[in-house]
Amino acid sequence: MPAWEDPVELVRLIRSVDIITRARVTGQKAGVHISLFKGQGIEFSEIREYVPGDDIRAIDWKVTARYGIPYVKEFTEERDQTFYFVIDLSGSHAFGSTVSKYRMMLEICASLVFAAVRYHDRAGLLIVTDHVERFIPARSGRAHAVHLIHEVINHTPKSSGSDLRPACTHILTRLRRMASVILISDFYMPDFSRELGLLSQHHEVYAVRVSDPREAELPDVGLIELEDAETGEQILIDTSDDLFRDDYRKAVVETNTKITELFRRTHVPMEQVRTTDDWLVPLQRLFGDNPFAGVRS
Repeated sequence: MPAWEDPVELVRLIRSVDIITRARVTGQKAGVHISLFKGQGIEFSEIREYVPGDDIRAIDWKVTARYGIPYVKEFTEERDQTFYFVIDLSGSHAFGSTVSKYRMMLEICASLVFAAVRYHDRAGLLIVTDHVERFIPARSGRAHAVHLIHEVINHTPKSSGSDLRPACTHILTRLRRMASVILISDFYMPDFSRELGLLSQHHEVYAVRVSDPREAELPDVGLIELEDAETGEQILIDTSDDLFRDDYRKAVVETNTKITELFRRTHVPMEQVRTTDDWLVPLQRLFGDNPFAGVRS
């Protein structure tokens, strides 16, 4: 387990997240299965004639034009989806002004894993740094969900670097059936747009970016020594230098723009969660019809 977190406190956190997630998920109307993520949860069933009350968005316009009367596509819901959670435990995630990015990522991952298995879906895990350090195949059941989260808590990263290219390649070579892949990271890493593009062609991919507000701007506190958590490189800087702080802000904006553009270019939905905020609202935006929607905290 990463040395910067208290294991006992984290176990309490996971139990708390489990209870909160259970309350939000089971708070839905009885008998209604709401997919955790959009898209992957339905499969085509048949084409039939339109009847009043059908959603017009389901109309098959090609068949309608051929026969001269409206036809709609009908879908049935899949009850056993497969989700793989890719959590980045590189060195930069030890940082956090209120709580660490690692803690926030752990809470997000735990919430989604518990929500998935409560719908009898399968969940798998990849723990990554600059390579895949742990791969656990997807299974269903609460015991498996607890196992996944405890693997994250107890894992001590062998590397402090960050690179998702090996993880994308690993998923492409290991998973034969289509799955939903959720990437959880700050995405401070080498460009992986090529591998991400290939991954999104075969699987449904989502990204949750965890950041901290203090990363965006340096405070004016005089001379300080900074250390890169991933490379170990140290540097002495003068934060009272207005020009330096301005250059830093510009570099942050440029990096954030590149990350946003990477996901836009590969057509992968991405939401940002700050360590000072609640994760629920960004996840609702990202996943659309999810088990938490309509349930008040």
